[in-house]
Amino acid sequence: MNKSRPINLKLSTIHFPITAISSILHRISGVIILFLFGIFLWLLDLSLSSQENFQYVMSFFNNIYFKFIVWNILTVFIYHIVNGIRHVLMDFRFLSETLKSGVLSSYIVFVISIILSILAGVFIW
Repeated sequence: MNKSRPINLKLSTIHFPITAISSILHRISGVIILFLFGIFLWLLDLSLSSQENFQYVMSFFNNIYFKFIVWNILTVFIYHIVNGIRHVLMDFRFLSETLKSGVLSSYIVFVISIILSILAGVFIW
């Protein structure tokens, strides 16, 4: 076995392409959505159990920190949905699977996600 290969241990020198960043963030957002699903079900169950609990859950929504958390959650949902639509378009051959179209569609996903995230923030506040 040849042990003379160079080893790069400086992580700051490794630069991922935009398509890799897009793919990694899509997977991370999916895991975040999976964990948040249980929390949302618990809040829904709590709000439907009684009038007092409904008022308790609604009091969360008047808190500025909770609004910020909801905005972050919506940003994760938005990014995951927009990137999922990109993948579906690639699966049905509406977008070609070349490197050039992958890079361009990754940038488009980021721009659309940022715009929709800003609009979600305006809607929340």
